[in-house]
Amino acid sequence: MSAAKPSQSDQDQDQDQDQDQDQSGAGRQAGQQASGQPCRPFPAGGGPTSWNWPADPTKLPDDAPLQALMLSATKLMGAYGQDSVRAAGLKLSMAGLGVLRILMSEDGLKASEVADKAWSSPGTLTSVVNTLVRDGFVERKPDDSDRRVVRLYLTDAGRAVITYYVSQAAARWRKAFDFVDSDDEAVVRRFFVQMIEHLSQLMREERGR
Repeated sequence: MSAAKPSQSDQDQDQDQDQDQDQSGAGRQAGQQASGQPCRPFPAGGGPTSWNWPADPTKLPDDAPLQALMLSATKLMGAYGQDSVRAAGLKLSMAGLGVLRILMSEDGLKASEVADKAWSSPGTLTSVVNTLVRDGFVERKPDDSDRRVVRLYLTDAGRAVITYYVSQAAARWRKAFDFVDSDDEAVVRRFFVQMIEHLSQLMREERGR
């Protein structure tokens, strides 16, 4: 599918690095792993208030706090996701793919609205959108009722590339979760739904929304 293989500039690679930094920014506390210094996570349920980050971050101890487990899983998930994009023959960042998926669900949003839905900063979102516009996946159009307002629209190429990615990556994502027992899936799903809702509420409160 020729439309699904646009060129990529160094800016795209910088975006991936920025996204990785965003995802693991809170983990800088845990970034002392190289030095072996103890991290001090928030105590919960009488758990440990300090522990040593392991040399291999994929082999966390049984007493690792939940945020350390989630940060490791998030980092691995991002890397796995980017590999799935490359395996599909695409040259997009995960952040760019996320914007396309948001517009696929609700086209014609303002950049600020997309940033809110992606929990992204306006500056980062602008950089991602600039690349998508350059590659022909998104276009900016003035609002019909207020020409000062600019809205983002998915192009036919953008719609094709997100549809193509979903079809190509579906098997890889199924494989990523095939270790979850069917009897446990409902519990795992409920945990993630509750976590997303809870963290979203905390983010809204912190950002004054």
